[in-house]
Amino acid sequence: MATPQPTPLGTATPCCSVRDLVKTYRVGRGANATEVRANAGISLEIRRGEVFGLLGPNGAGKSTLVRQLTGLLRPDSGSVEILGHDIVRHPDRAARLLAYLGQESTALDELTVHLAVETTARLRGLGTADARQATADVIDELALGPIASRPLAKLSGGQRRLACFGAALVGARPLLVLDEPTTGMDPIARRAVWSAVDRRRAADGTTVLLVTHNVIEAETVLDRVAVVDEGRIIACDTPGGLKAMVDGDVRLDLVWREEAPTDLPVVAELSRRAAVNGRRWTVRTDPDDARELVAQVTGGPAFAALDDFSLSTPSLEDVYLLLGGRHEGFEK
Repeated sequence: MATPQPTPLGTATPCCSVRDLVKTYRVGRGANATEVRANAGISLEIRRGEVFGLLGPNGAGKSTLVRQLTGLLRPDSGSVEILGHDIVRHPDRAARLLAYLGQESTALDELTVHLAVETTARLRGLGTADARQATADVIDELALGPIASRPLAKLSGGQRRLACFGAALVGARPLLVLDEPTTGMDPIARRAVWSAVDRRRAADGTTVLLVTHNVIEAETVLDRVAVVDEGRIIACDTPGGLKAMVDGDVRLDLVWREEAPTDLPVVAELSRRAAVNGRRWTVRTDPDDARELVAQVTGGPAFAALDDFSLSTPSLEDVYLLLGGRHEGFEK
């Protein structure tokens, strides 16, 4: 079966369509066994050519959803279609339609970077000459040359992650599913990853599903994002559209040098409004009130105890908190 060709962003037919997806796990044994619903009726559509994100804390149901999208796990009920193909009925077709970069890629560990990329290309149907050329192109594109002859198992975490991303790129697929792709990478490697993604979107209309709990990266690269919590989609929009839900508010972060001087009236009053995380206090309020708070703290004796402070506009994390999610699992 030939790999279907993608069409440009904005096409009415979605790249991926999920309808009422449910997956329940049984935890424990015997009388103590309980059922945990990892996906509780998830529905979403991913447009062709966009970077679509699944954002949520660990345990939200993101990985279970991805395993069903990639044909690795059968749902209890619901449907998954990728480019018109029914992945629930025909899970084997997923491998011809998408490239999946999971959090673990131990199968490649004993191979050199060069051989890992070339082997992946051959497994995806490229002939010998084409596989070698595709491997050379990816190694050059991601600047993997200095480590191309080293086994993945001998690389640093960030280097290994970049090499696995390179393997995901060969044997082009219309959909890239990337689960925390830049974990452990330095800024140069992260930039190489997203530059490679942008080139494929521009040239081939490649669609990307990014699974992450890194709010900063999500805000930077995503066209749309679905916020997942306890197996449900609790919001789905562009990053700007979601942040508009808390438009008008700002966030004031105060970092104390040691303990906050709560014996001072202004600090004691502030402590009743702030979300406290060790030496960091966070207050969400309107801009006028935030300016007044900054003036009170920096214009009096509390300033001597202050290590740093910042004012920022709403983030996706603020949206998540507004929706009632658990923020502990997010990176900042």
